[in-house]
Amino acid sequence: MDSSKQALRVVYRQLLKSARVYPSSNRQRIYDAIRQEWRENAGMAVGEHATKVEITRAYKGLSQLGQFDVQQMTGGNPHASEWSVQLEQNPMPKPDDYDQRKKNKRRY
Repeated sequence: MDSSKQALRVVYRQLLKSARVYPSSNRQRIYDAIRQEWRENAGMAVGEHATKVEITRAYKGLSQLGQFDVQQMTGGNPHASEWSVQLEQNPMPKPDDYDQRKKNKRRY
């Protein structure tokens, strides 16, 4: 297997792992959305601009989900009474084709 594809699988697994422990009532929906995006993008060619954009989004998402990891929030002490999360103003901008993809999903 190509090393870049193998690296993407690692990121995918990390995203799923982070989504499983994400403290939200939408946790399952987020988990399912990650799996759906992976399936939709499985045929993308490595090296294309669109692929690079999706990879960047995946790393950004992993970074955002990782901020809610207990180990990161508490500095490694899960019993700490103080913890912090740093959020960005627009953490996950919508992709350029978001509206079109949303329309296509409604048709089915």
